[in-house]
Amino acid sequence: MSTPIPAAVVQAFTPAGRLRASINLGNPILAGRGADGQARGVSVDLARAFAERLGVDLELVVLDTAGKSVDTVKAGQADIGFFAIDPLRGEGIRFTAPYVLIEGCYLVREASPLRDNAEVDAPGRTVMVGKGSAYDLFLTRELQAATILRAPSSPAVVQSFLDEGAEVAAGVKQQLEADAARLGGLRLLPGRFMVIQQAMGLPEGRGAAAQAALAAFVEDMKASGFVAEALRRHGVAGAAVAPAAGPAA
Repeated sequence: MSTPIPAAVVQAFTPAGRLRASINLGNPILAGRGADGQARGVSVDLARAFAERLGVDLELVVLDTAGKSVDTVKAGQADIGFFAIDPLRGEGIRFTAPYVLIEGCYLVREASPLRDNAEVDAPGRTVMVGKGSAYDLFLTRELQAATILRAPSSPAVVQSFLDEGAEVAAGVKQQLEADAARLGGLRLLPGRFMVIQQAMGLPEGRGAAAQAALAAFVEDMKASGFVAEALRRHGVAGAAVAPAAGPAA
């Protein structure tokens, strides 16, 4: 049973009188729209559970890219969000430990000579990523020779890759697999180029007690099986529940 959250911490999370949760539809592992047009997914389930723990109403702030989601939380226009942990995003957001681990992969055309991830970073090579996504941030730091091209959002990566004649598309494995199956003539390179640590976050100015409460909530959701069950319920394959966080330093 979880420890009751003090009223001062509840207030820190709800300056607008309700919990505003930023939901990013750009990552299909975390959220999407159901047949009724409403946002659904693991992040939505976690947002509802946290609002219930706080004893407050929930407002979903639904956005189409990770970059917009990050900016919304940094600006204090949402009280929590669901993000890939990245150093740049840490400027203004305080993260929990991860709750889900997601693979980032490369996709190429069937006729491409590329067979290995290590072959991607070469002069003249072009790599398409979703603007502001975790893959964009990571590859901007890591790729030394290839040129990065940016699609408007992660779901638009493969179409932009095809339209602009890029050699490689980079993104969440499940999105790339789905697009390859739908479009044909495409294949994923074996393995992965990164593992994304997907966490919850809040604006950094909300205080240490609020940060601790959100961190404890994430650990409870992992330990109780809530995250694993949400992944199953939403048919998410290929993502793993993150291990329990170690003691704070």
